[in-house]
Amino acid sequence: MNRIKLPGMDCEKVCRQIGDFVIDAVLGIHYTGCVIGLSGGVDSSTAAALIKRAFDRYNLQGAQKLELVGYILPSSINREDDIKDAEAIVKKLGIRHEIHSIERLVEACRTTNPEAFQDNYHKGNLISRVRANVLSTKAATEKKILAGTGNKDEDFGIGYYTLFGDGAVHISPIGGLSKRLVREMALFLGFEASTVYRRPTAGLEPGQSDFKDLGYDYDLVELVTEAVQQGFSCKQLVTHEQVAPLIEQQMGQYRSVFGKTKFESAEQLLDDIARRHHIAREKVKIIHPPTPKITLFYQ
Repeated sequence: MNRIKLPGMDCEKVCRQIGDFVIDAVLGIHYTGCVIGLSGGVDSSTAAALIKRAFDRYNLQGAQKLELVGYILPSSINREDDIKDAEAIVKKLGIRHEIHSIERLVEACRTTNPEAFQDNYHKGNLISRVRANVLSTKAATEKKILAGTGNKDEDFGIGYYTLFGDGAVHISPIGGLSKRLVREMALFLGFEASTVYRRPTAGLEPGQSDFKDLGYDYDLVELVTEAVQQGFSCKQLVTHEQVAPLIEQQMGQYRSVFGKTKFESAEQLLDDIARRHHIAREKVKIIHPPTPKITLFYQ
């Protein structure tokens, strides 16, 4: 059976390509830099580090100085550790930052959208949209571009983001990197393992994690979406030597952690990825922030 090929990269080269993309986007509209929302997770940390590195390089020679500003916008759902992790990132990068609780803004929406507070899913998406509104307004008033923090698996693999929430950005610097490659880039940029392998969570619902929501992790998302692009069918993937053991491992891990099953079979899990991938493609038609052209290689 043919192997599924996964992309690799030269971190230094891709780092430069992403940086040039961000600089060109900012200079193209004569803005002063970028605004970014920081959660303390590997995606936002890596995106911020790539932008800061690019701006530092440009500022050594450019007449105009470009600035990255980080905003930490917790709600009552976020843990205190989330704020501390994000603060550690801005300290490491040496960027200007602000911390603002958005809880009162979220609560104000009870007057217009009381129905959203009856369901954690809808309330979570509301929180994401409120946060996006704050970030967009900060960017506009500072004449800066709002940089997104979504990776390729989330944004284009399964559409795991809130439309007009965390998806409402001007550019998507790491949109061409899978979660696996984001982690690789984070290690290259000098982040600690605690950041690189921090449990992915949107932080929009109590006790939420991406794995709990999805029932599988991003390594499987990347493997399946790459396989589909390379011509493999779902029927082939059910028994594929690279896919089948990973599905079995992740289904077992879910049972062990949560005491129940998310999917009854490998076919059901693959159908869920396919369904989400279709939704992701539909979402892209509505809002599609530009991503940099980066060089990946397949072996």
